[in-house]
Amino acid sequence: MIRTVEAVIDEQGNVRLLKQVRLPAARRALVTILEERPVAGIAESALLSEAALADDWNRPEEDEAWSHLQQAP
Repeated sequence: MIRTVEAVIDEQGNVRLLKQVRLPAARRALVTILEERPVAGIAESALLSEAALADDWNRPEEDEAWSHLQQAP
């Protein structure tokens, strides 16, 4: 199974995972280095996925499916 976990890499190249990861055995990993510094309080994955998900969220079918939640009591 492929998983993505958030980490911070310091100036010396040391990688620190932001959450504990348990694995049954050693695994290979790929590291993508982003240009920005971490934004406190906002998950970067949420920011990166927002535009792609907006295509699905902003459809009339979605508005209709969730309209019952927006009706006044």
